[in-house]
Amino acid sequence: MIEESSEWFSSWFDTPFYHILYKDRDEMEAHAFMDNLTNYLNLPEGGFILDLACGKGRHSLYLNTLGYDVTGADLSENSIAFAKQFENEHLHFKVHDMCEPFNKQFDAVFNLFTSFGYFEHDEDNLNTIKAIKADLNDTGFGVIDFMNIDFVLENLVLEEVKVVDGITFFLRRYVQDGYLYKDINFSQKGEDFSFQERVKAFSLNDFESLFEQAGVYLLDVFGDYKLNKFNPTTSERLVMIFK
Repeated sequence: MIEESSEWFSSWFDTPFYHILYKDRDEMEAHAFMDNLTNYLNLPEGGFILDLACGKGRHSLYLNTLGYDVTGADLSENSIAFAKQFENEHLHFKVHDMCEPFNKQFDAVFNLFTSFGYFEHDEDNLNTIKAIKADLNDTGFGVIDFMNIDFVLENLVLEEVKVVDGITFFLRRYVQDGYLYKDINFSQKGEDFSFQERVKAFSLNDFESLFEQAGVYLLDVFGDYKLNKFNPTTSERLVMIFK
């Protein structure tokens, strides 16, 4: 069974296999990142945060425990349906296309874990940043946490086999036409599956150009979840703070 879609993320992210493959993400690291980020931004007590492309809500849930009023938004209906079981008075989840403004003002809008650059049309990348700007209040901050493409390409594992929950995933990574691709192949219950991830290989310079076009100002750039300064050669992440 070959899953193909011009909007590949709308099919792959809605499958249970996506969450199986990435189930071992480091929760302690994610929590420490949220601690470091909210402390750095000095967000107001009980402040409003939009977690854009929230998936099943792991960052949203933790931010809510820190006392923030959090809205998690994602295009995946299945992910949002799962996250809704955790809703409370100050934690909400909604199916939403991040290319469009949410039409509410927030103290911070977070786009985390390389949840940017998936789109078929380049203008949607710019539209997303414009939408983030529109959703910030006068003192609000936008945050995009992306891969450091220079580091990724230097350390790219071209082929990998991962066994998770009894499923053997065959992964192949490559760069083509300005995108980083990951082909994902596996079999389950006698049926063959094939998915593909595709992310625009944005550098810091590319983001700076998008920010300029969107009319936002880049305040700071960090290279990891401990908020150490960004180094183009050695930093694993590209964490950008803007408004």
